[in-house]
Amino acid sequence: MSDGAVLHVKGRVLAGPDDVRDELWVVGGRVCYDRPAGARDITTVEGWALPGLVDAHCHVGLGAEGPVDTDTAEKQALTDRETGTLLIRDAGSPSDTRWIDDRDDLPKIIRAGRHIARTRRYLRNYAWEIEPDDLVAHVAREARRGDGWVKLVGDWIDRDLGDLAPCWPREAVEAAIAEAHRLGARVTAHCFAENSLRDLVEAGIDCIEHATGLTEDLIPLFAERGVAIVPTLVNIATFPRLADGGEKKFPRWSAHMRRLHERRYDTVRAAYDAGIPVFVGTDAGGTLPHGLVAEEVAELVAAGIPPTDALAATSWAARAWLGRPGLEEGAPADLVVYETDPRADVRVLAAPRRVVLNGRVVE
Repeated sequence: MSDGAVLHVKGRVLAGPDDVRDELWVVGGRVCYDRPAGARDITTVEGWALPGLVDAHCHVGLGAEGPVDTDTAEKQALTDRETGTLLIRDAGSPSDTRWIDDRDDLPKIIRAGRHIARTRRYLRNYAWEIEPDDLVAHVAREARRGDGWVKLVGDWIDRDLGDLAPCWPREAVEAAIAEAHRLGARVTAHCFAENSLRDLVEAGIDCIEHATGLTEDLIPLFAERGVAIVPTLVNIATFPRLADGGEKKFPRWSAHMRRLHERRYDTVRAAYDAGIPVFVGTDAGGTLPHGLVAEEVAELVAAGIPPTDALAATSWAARAWLGRPGLEEGAPADLVVYETDPRADVRVLAAPRRVVLNGRVVE
């Protein structure tokens, strides 16, 4: 498309749960719901359109051994784009990916800085590894470096205990979260286990990643505080393999990981039923490939979340939660067009007919 061209999306435009339109126009890279006067160079795309998909837990610039080079990071971002993911909340990366902001052909990224973990309590080369006395200072630094989010590692295996255990004392996370909020940043935390959650939520955390340890007694607390979860079920699917690998050295941890995996769908459905905000995240990067949003949406549906709400968790609702526009009049035209109605079968998300980023059709 030339700079003066107009894109016409015709069929069904799913701009929100109660906002379904027959068409939209892309003029000057932005969404318009009125036919532009005098438009001549018009390209028409037919199908079912959604706002550009959101992966709310993704790691661009991160590989299995830590930071990756620019070429690899670019391939990660392109893979996400090709599967319709046009907005990423990067939930921790040791790489500087600010160069992506200058590329209008790559997904938009909201960064949470680098993971902040307890010493020797996370994957090597991923995080700042510190002790509790330094937590507030590191949170302040990452809050200033990020895009409104900070990422803590809330629990990890304690080798002496042989099981998952919280990483931080209650008073440390209270002070750290308060400092992040003072600086205008929200805080999220990696949490697999049950016993790390109450302190974090009562300390004022905004989101929990994975949340496999969410239990019946904690659900009302999450709902009351409005703490969101990003279940990353495509990542939780790896728990049995991880448990098998750790069985000999850490049998207690292995058994725990298997239990968390076995009840994963019940956990997510109970959270959804209680009104806890649930959003799509894949945990791509590190050891998982990019481009898994369609699989994660299908996993939410398998857990019992209705298809329309599972779609919302990666489109209009996720964008609102992250403070980014969807398909409102005048918004940047980031959208994905499908051959059939994704509400009828969310698996269609795996095969976009067209991806439109910043008003341009991705070839």
